[in-house]
Amino acid sequence: MELREDRRRVVVTGCGVVSPVGNTTADFWAALLAGRSGLGPVTRFDASDLPVRIGGEVTDFDTTGYLTPQEARRSDSFTQYAVVAAAQALRAAGLEPPAGIDPYRFAAVIGSGYGAAHAIQQQYDVLKEKGPRRVSPYHSVLTAIDHPASLLSIKYGINGPSCAVSAACATGAVAIGEAAEMIRSGRADIALAGGADDSLTATDLAGTANAQALSRRNEDPEGASRPFDRDRAGFVMAVGAGVLTLEEAGHAERRGAPILAEVAGYAATTDAHHVTALDPTGAGAIRAVRGALADAGRAPEEVGQVSAHGTGTVQNDRIEAAILREVLGPDQLPRTPITAVKSMTGHMLGASGAVEAIAAVLSLRDRKIPPIRNCDHPEEPDLDLVVKGARDWDGDVVLSNSFGFGGHNAVLVLTRYTG
Repeated sequence: MELREDRRRVVVTGCGVVSPVGNTTADFWAALLAGRSGLGPVTRFDASDLPVRIGGEVTDFDTTGYLTPQEARRSDSFTQYAVVAAAQALRAAGLEPPAGIDPYRFAAVIGSGYGAAHAIQQQYDVLKEKGPRRVSPYHSVLTAIDHPASLLSIKYGINGPSCAVSAACATGAVAIGEAAEMIRSGRADIALAGGADDSLTATDLAGTANAQALSRRNEDPEGASRPFDRDRAGFVMAVGAGVLTLEEAGHAERRGAPILAEVAGYAATTDAHHVTALDPTGAGAIRAVRGALADAGRAPEEVGQVSAHGTGTVQNDRIEAAILREVLGPDQLPRTPITAVKSMTGHMLGASGAVEAIAAVLSLRDRKIPPIRNCDHPEEPDLDLVVKGARDWDGDVVLSNSFGFGGHNAVLVLTRYTG
């Protein structure tokens, strides 16, 4: 299969990350390659009476130099994470501040699965304790799911399309895919794209634990996220943001930008099956994987690596393995290395698809695959799981899967850019 010649190509020129394993792209990547976990006991509130008391928190986070004190006060933590990650992505692309680009050809698509969980809770507490006159007049703005995109447009003069998308755990991948489509179609030349979430709250921990989705390995948080391991028992909730600078390839080349990878394919489907569980047949996800490969003009046998959704829940990992079996086939599957970075970062919800896409970009850049932590007893013997440290790799195509509550499936194909 060959890439269609009749469309604009989209490349990645910068990445930014705020995560439990590091608040810069360099720190994030170094932690992944070292197999270092960012998971631990919840410290931001008293979780002693909850059935799950572990998570992936962002530590040592500082908005100085990224947000003014007033902007920080008027922003939920998920917005703060997104703005810092976006600033990193622009700086890496040589665009902070943006100069020499048409602001009306500049877009922003920053998604979130759960939005301003902390700000909503805080303002509800103000209403209860101090009355309606003390509720912030900025409440409707700072709790809006589009607040990151809106604030970024103001800070960086983004006059092209800006919006939020929300597709649960597939949000980050959808944001990247839809932003890439804006560039492909000619509506933009450059875009900030990614996702952010911070719903590590007592309410969310309790509710998701009651849904039997979370690991309860409270005494061993670093060993709690175990994708594809026989002893896995749920995911670990985490927070953070991942944002990429996307550009039309010619636009990036003309300004001498560093080109890290190409967003070659994207597809999204919906299971229409259940509010939390994947369709056990995997039909929608299979169609998304095949659609993304077709969009990229790539055959299954060209896939050199899979960045798995890999949540560490019994059902999701088993179904994802079956999906890969169906798409890649018995000959290609054992030759295709698979990683799952949630084993170290935890599940960053709406940010996860973007953060995992960034890991794929860095894997293409540095020719290394980060390992799956805690996969001590792999359940699927026909999968080539990267489990004993980072692996050297010389492939050119990464398949990045994201599957979310509500049946959202989004798949990206990221490739080495050859001009």
